[in-house]
Amino acid sequence: MAQQKIFSTFSEQVKWLQDEKHLIISDKVYAETILKQIGYFPLVGGYKHLFRIPLTKKYKDGTAFEEIVTLYKFDSELRELFFRYLLQIERHLRSLMSYYFSEKYGESQDAYLEINNFNNTRRTHKTVSRLIATLKRAVTTTDYVYVNYYRNTYGNIPLWVLINVLTFGNLSKMYQVFPQSLQSNVCKNFGAINRRQMEQFLSVLTKFRNVCAHGERLFTYQTMDNISDLPLHKKMSIPMDGIQYQYGKKDLFAVVIAFRYLIPAKDFLVFKKELARLIENTSICLTHLDNSELLERMGFPPNWKDITRYRLS
Repeated sequence: MAQQKIFSTFSEQVKWLQDEKHLIISDKVYAETILKQIGYFPLVGGYKHLFRIPLTKKYKDGTAFEEIVTLYKFDSELRELFFRYLLQIERHLRSLMSYYFSEKYGESQDAYLEINNFNNTRRTHKTVSRLIATLKRAVTTTDYVYVNYYRNTYGNIPLWVLINVLTFGNLSKMYQVFPQSLQSNVCKNFGAINRRQMEQFLSVLTKFRNVCAHGERLFTYQTMDNISDLPLHKKMSIPMDGIQYQYGKKDLFAVVIAFRYLIPAKDFLVFKKELARLIENTSICLTHLDNSELLERMGFPPNWKDITRYRLS
């Protein structure tokens, strides 16, 4: 078993990075200030690996402390950018799902608490039961003024109100057990995707949303599940490892592909422009990490910007 890490002061941490890890630290006061603001583990522990010599714990010669800070700040801005559009998708789904469910079953809260108004099969029964339990807890919550208002004023909380207190994960599970006709109604608002593709999008996006919301490292994150193989994968000539596409399945580029399908074209162009600028500006500041390696670690193919050249279907 490895020896337990011991407590060290901020100044000792700076000295350790300089003397033992041989990082270039031109301004010790700045380095100590950054460590106070961020913490050693989230900063160095989270972002040092890309600056190390492969298969060793040694940093590439000349690696500066500022480069690790640059990568940390890049990831922070990346989270903000992706989170903004994840929230946009989430808002759209809340609107569509509550609309189509209420259109079919009415505005009574009894409708969404009725297990048979969902796709309640042997395979999905556990998911439906858990969803109903979540909805019942939401109905009784006192944490939201608007929920309290509808309960006290009308004695009923319609889904278009309650759905706003559900998490993205709740929405994903609800979509999974929506009647197929309602799933199709939701999908038709996004053009060229089917019910199964939407379900996989939501499953993957839920994980990435959690990473963004909790401030975890985003740019190298990968999920256990995958989005579907889509026409865009083939049109972009993404290389394959056997029968599996190497990029855009469970990595950050998979989220970019999902955005291409799930947000309006004009919004996607704005997103892509901001993302390209962020990657370019960061690459300029990283002496020991070139643009191609950064893209590789993000799960982006070299031609990722071509994603807007092709039709989705």
